[in-house]
Amino acid sequence: MSYRKCEVIAIANQKGGVGKTTTTLSLGVALSKLGKKVLVVDADPQGDLTSCMGWYHQDELSNTISSLMEHSLRDEIINKDDFILHHDENIDLLPSNIELSATEMNLVNAMSREYTLRNCLEFYKKDYDYILLDCMPSLGMITINVLASADKVIIPVQSHYLAAKGMSQLLKTVSKVQRQINPKLKIDGILLTLIDTRTKLSKEVKEQLQDIYGSIIRIYETQIPRAIKVAESTSFGKSIFSYDKNGKVTEAYEMFAKEVLENESTRQKNAFTRSR
Repeated sequence: MSYRKCEVIAIANQKGGVGKTTTTLSLGVALSKLGKKVLVVDADPQGDLTSCMGWYHQDELSNTISSLMEHSLRDEIINKDDFILHHDENIDLLPSNIELSATEMNLVNAMSREYTLRNCLEFYKKDYDYILLDCMPSLGMITINVLASADKVIIPVQSHYLAAKGMSQLLKTVSKVQRQINPKLKIDGILLTLIDTRTKLSKEVKEQLQDIYGSIIRIYETQIPRAIKVAESTSFGKSIFSYDKNGKVTEAYEMFAKEVLENESTRQKNAFTRSR
């Protein structure tokens, strides 16, 4: 099968409260505003991304990432469009709900269990430039499926002194997936989030991450500030772009989207140069 060039990006960190869902939604909208066709995927049974986009009663949804994966496990024919929700901000959503927890358990004894989500996403790649996957804060079978599906990983990290703590397990998991399941998987970078601009902490945390991981992982130049309006926007089912279009968080995610695109452009250029 031939596709438009679709980049699949996992937004991952096994620690909760670091801004994974906000980053998934905001990056998706920012890329859309730059002319890209974007699908965001809620790969968390809590369904936070689904509710943040305005589908507050996600447990009432009959067609979700869970039901899509269950159809795939049973090798059933599906209509891929039945599982997509269209958001007003010109991005699409593959929603989630608590049933994904049961699907994770069903994967344990499934054939080619690590590839179930990847097989599902193959149906959508021809329709999108970017597929962004919002991971749950754990390293279970669903997250393994996400990493098996992705081309690269973005790691949001909250700006505090323990930012680096716990990242080693995520990096070990990514490395294992690279070796055994998905050799093309790359870590694109670490994104500092929830920055308090009133303190010097973010600079110190960035220096700490640079010292520990800078030789092997990119630390994005863009940093995402903390703002109460981010939390407010989700109660209206909107991204920060619609709720506070001139705010500092909106500006930061605009810059971040451009940085992601520049990184991809550089990677493609380097790959072309090596192939000559």
